[in-house]
Amino acid sequence: MSDFLMPSLGADMEAGTLVEWLKEPGETVKRGDIVAVVETQKGAIEIEIFENGVLESYLVEIGNKVPVGTPLAIIRGKDATIEEAKPERKAEAAKTAEAAAPQPPECVEKAPDAPAKSSKTPRIEGERLRITPAARRLAAQSGISLEMLSNASNDIISLSDVEERIGGTVASEKFSMRDAIAAAMSRSKREIPHYYLSHTTDISVAVNFVAETNKNRAPEERLLLGALYLKAVAKALSKYPEFNGHFTDNVYHESSAVHAGMAINIRGGGLVAPAIHDTESRDLNELMTAMRDLIIRVRAGRFRARELSDATITITSLGDRGVDQLFGIIYPPQVAIIGIGTPARRPWVHDGILVPREVATLTLAADHRVSDGHRGALFLRAIDKQLQSPEAL
Repeated sequence: MSDFLMPSLGADMEAGTLVEWLKEPGETVKRGDIVAVVETQKGAIEIEIFENGVLESYLVEIGNKVPVGTPLAIIRGKDATIEEAKPERKAEAAKTAEAAAPQPPECVEKAPDAPAKSSKTPRIEGERLRITPAARRLAAQSGISLEMLSNASNDIISLSDVEERIGGTVASEKFSMRDAIAAAMSRSKREIPHYYLSHTTDISVAVNFVAETNKNRAPEERLLLGALYLKAVAKALSKYPEFNGHFTDNVYHESSAVHAGMAINIRGGGLVAPAIHDTESRDLNELMTAMRDLIIRVRAGRFRARELSDATITITSLGDRGVDQLFGIIYPPQVAIIGIGTPARRPWVHDGILVPREVATLTLAADHRVSDGHRGALFLRAIDKQLQSPEAL
């Protein structure tokens, strides 16, 4: 027997709300299966399982908010005897959920109940959510938490129910996201001794390579500079591994693989940096496919737990925002973040001649407990070198 736990999805997460079970008790599950969906400030996160077995029973009901590490369900081995979850285990999980729920301040007098504005019945805590596909899509696209919706009179959440909720909810959730980001970044600046470096590089060869590659490709198959940036960073890390890993319990743990976190804006405000796993072993086309898939799912408010927890370094690019450079703040427990400014045409000395070239400024924010400015400078130069040979990426 083992417990399926509420995972930690980053330094800014303390609790999550269970909004959907995707497996029923008695179903066989295997490593990598999506078992549940948890709502956090960042959106709806698909939670994977990391062992093979059978989902024996739920410990937490839909709609309950519980802290990280709380058992959500019991998993048993395929050959183990079926055993119903003990009542005390369920009671303990319910008590944990109650403690995690927001409580009114003790010293504030409770205001009289406002008159109801709708005849719809609020969803009962623990009740399985029933929602139409169109309503679910709109809720995801608008950043609406499913557990905040009310049931229609026929007990199924409809498109109009979501539309009714959109007006007042998006703004409040945006502020919740900003609070979470602020907490994580405050912790980072408080605990991590940052140092910063910048390096401007000629990316003309990379830009021309992308243009030439895309000549005969359909729009949905075209390559973007972002894929080259990801692969260049991943290849440079093979020589400078002290920038690729996690610092936990006062010890640096180097990662054997590069799981590059790609910073993506969330619709309605906020930022996440989910990981593209095994970046170093994918070719440019595979990276481009992974980037498209990730961006689509993140902007729909749907991504997976491992994508948030596994990133070993973060890469953030301003794209066409028109800013020369940005200096990021390290996302704990990572130890480095690479920033890439907007490419721009500038006067540049190339082969001894002053000519116009496409250039971009690379920046590095790194953890002084793990590396120093000398190694950081070499790391930035190594990324530069990789971008000069895009055909080899």
